[in-house]
Amino acid sequence: MMTEAPGAPRRSDATKAAILEAARERFAADGYERATIRAIARDAGIDPSMVMRYYGNKEGLFAAASEFDLRLPELGALPARHAGAVLVTHFLDRWEQDEVLTALLRAAVTNEAAAERARAIFRDQLGPVALALCPDPAEAPRRAALISSQILGMAMARYVLRFPPAVEMPRDEVVSWLAPTVQRYLTEPCTEARPQSRSEAGQGAGQEAGEEAVPDAGPGTPPTAQTARATQGRP
Repeated sequence: MMTEAPGAPRRSDATKAAILEAARERFAADGYERATIRAIARDAGIDPSMVMRYYGNKEGLFAAASEFDLRLPELGALPARHAGAVLVTHFLDRWEQDEVLTALLRAAVTNEAAAERARAIFRDQLGPVALALCPDPAEAPRRAALISSQILGMAMARYVLRFPPAVEMPRDEVVSWLAPTVQRYLTEPCTEARPQSRSEAGQGAGQEAGEEAVPDAGPGTPPTAQTARATQGRP
């Protein structure tokens, strides 16, 4: 079994190439779960410790060796208002039917090579989707990152960490929660918060003496309810 030593004629890049070639063939033949570091090292003609040295563990090797195609739907052919729901549904299908993406996500948490691979996949494949739909092309990278935060956050909670509420939630409910947010990231203009002006800050100072200020009922309270609270107790 070959091991790499300082000054050895076999360079590290050649060793990595041999490992990756053997890994691709082994993962294709056996699948992720059945493939082993020992078998891959044997196929490459090197010691298993060399695989661990370069890729850390099986997940890191898998991330480096595998090809990932998100197979994103053609959102441009659909009414723009449906893009968020279609995209969320598509990713739920991918996570539930393909162990490849789940393995990549697990690896990306602890392995820098896998993390870089995940960044590249979402940048190169999700970025063009955001660019095609967002109102300002300059915002596409940020919008793609925001969409990724929703998609990957749910994937982590539902399929990797398996938080019970996330796991037990019906698919339709997941789509109902996530789709409006993803839709906003895709198509709606960004509304930036602005500092409160002095005149706005002083509003309410001219209230009639003795008049009690109406407490904020919160954004979820209908205007009619706020009106009822304001007039409550008046003659």
